[in-house]
Amino acid sequence: MIILGLNAYHGDSSACLVRDGVIVAAAEEERFRRIKHWAGFPSESIHYCLNEARATLADVDIVAINSKPSASFLKKIEFTLRQRPDFRFVVDRLRNHAKRQSIESELSAAFPAAPFKGKLQRVEHHLAHIASAFLVSPFKEACVASIDGFGDFSSAAWGVGRDKSINVEGRVHFPHSLGVFYQALTQYLGFPHYGDEYKVMGLAPYGRPEYVAALRRVVKLRDSGRFEIDTRFFRHHREKIDYAWEGGAPRVGTLFSQELEALLGPARHTNEPLEQKHRDIARSVQTVYEEAFFHLINHLHDKHRLDSLTLAGGCAMNSVANGKVVRQSPFRRLYVQSAAGDAGGAIGAAIYAWHQREQSEATVTNPDAPICVLAGDALIRRTVMDHAYLGPSANDDEIAELLKERGADIHDSGCRVTRATDEARLCQMTAEAIARGEVVGWFQGRMEWGPRALGNRSIVCDPRRADMKDVLNLKIKRRESFRPFAPSVLKDHVLEWFEEDGDVPFMMQVYQIRAEKRTLVPAVAHVDGSGRLQTVYRQTNRRYWGLIEAFREITGVPMVLNTSFNENEPVVCKPVEALDCFLRTKMDVLVLGDWFMHRANS
Repeated sequence: MIILGLNAYHGDSSACLVRDGVIVAAAEEERFRRIKHWAGFPSESIHYCLNEARATLADVDIVAINSKPSASFLKKIEFTLRQRPDFRFVVDRLRNHAKRQSIESELSAAFPAAPFKGKLQRVEHHLAHIASAFLVSPFKEACVASIDGFGDFSSAAWGVGRDKSINVEGRVHFPHSLGVFYQALTQYLGFPHYGDEYKVMGLAPYGRPEYVAALRRVVKLRDSGRFEIDTRFFRHHREKIDYAWEGGAPRVGTLFSQELEALLGPARHTNEPLEQKHRDIARSVQTVYEEAFFHLINHLHDKHRLDSLTLAGGCAMNSVANGKVVRQSPFRRLYVQSAAGDAGGAIGAAIYAWHQREQSEATVTNPDAPICVLAGDALIRRTVMDHAYLGPSANDDEIAELLKERGADIHDSGCRVTRATDEARLCQMTAEAIARGEVVGWFQGRMEWGPRALGNRSIVCDPRRADMKDVLNLKIKRRESFRPFAPSVLKDHVLEWFEEDGDVPFMMQVYQIRAEKRTLVPAVAHVDGSGRLQTVYRQTNRRYWGLIEAFREITGVPMVLNTSFNENEPVVCKPVEALDCFLRTKMDVLVLGDWFMHRANS
């Protein structure tokens, strides 16, 4: 059975393909369109997934979408009658609803030669999120939670997963949302673009929690793990917000109201300097978010007394909060999928549909009642996602042909090109370059699924150099100086360098670096002594593991600095994009498969 999962008409549009319960391919549309967070219908991602599976759309049995506009219908009616929002707000919501119903026509237009003959299945947004984590996790049972901006009129859902079932026990409905709170404050701090919340996380350690008391007026904790926002400080529930979700970069209009500026002072404009006040607000935003987050997950643990937790939704990208789960809650294990945000809903919808297969969804007459979704007796196995290498790859012949075609450009840039005789030699040459302080573009194997570069589309550098952040920003990144770079560390050495051990294959948690080690790796130690680590395993990425091991043998340090292979664009997908990025920047080395390219003047 072939199931195609989609996240469509939203930011981070994506597709994945599941065959007989196994994830064959998954990719975000932005990698093909070359526009960050591309929103719309993921036709290019679908093409890739079908090609990788050597299938056509006519072979697909189910197309599963992580959106069910009919969900929470009574809640929507109740809200409209009670709040009486602006008429333009209602019209805009109806238009969005109509657009999301057009999946079949989009498929017909994109694949006229192989029409879709299967079944279309809509999976409620947060159920897809929860499935994207729990149903691919290594846990037999776990507490589960999804937290984001909004999807299908909810901003959060939680409950418990056991074996082959997910029981959704509670929800927070529109207009209350931790995701909207964080996004609105991100805009307030002068970071207006979709997905800029990570900048607030990076800025927060430079501040003090001076505005926590004020922001507790904005986010209020309620019984049973719930939370509310004071809607006076927001616009999304009563006015038409300028949203753009179709055919390009997503855009979200201003979410905060004048009342927020009355509470905190004038908002920062993008071109204004960052002051200590802004750093303090960032720290306070993170603190208040964590209070609500731990309020929810602690309630879950109190109820179920399980050791494991899975998280999904856009807020599950908050690696700072995630990294505190084991230290500051009773949970002992955490799993967060590599594409925890909306892109991951494509996998969630597909995996959910596989588990459910021919079993119909239970009819729910009360949308506020607990929902129990059973996977059915037909389940053969559960796929555990222990790596994220699900995207396109390039073979050696393709790379060799590219280097031949671009020989003049390579020569003009002063580069020497050699081909390593074997993998060990390639890793040794690259590790030596890193140890010399050179900036290396590393393009290998299948592209990562999710926003993080995890050792196949990465720029790797020496974490021991205190000036490496400045070097990277000068040569390639040109980004805010307060944003940290991440360490990729060999799994067997985590506890030697960090205050706790754990599996963090997708760079979704921040740990504290041991105090005595921080001065040894200043390029990956944040101002508060933390690092957003990636644990690297030989069995899931032998070549990247071999590179770091070679660097350890040279330097004694079992980690490298890892950042995404891009320059103000989506992470590179194809070899030509990696080569172009290398040639137009001041990168020192490019490793394309077995090929080692070195600037002569480096």
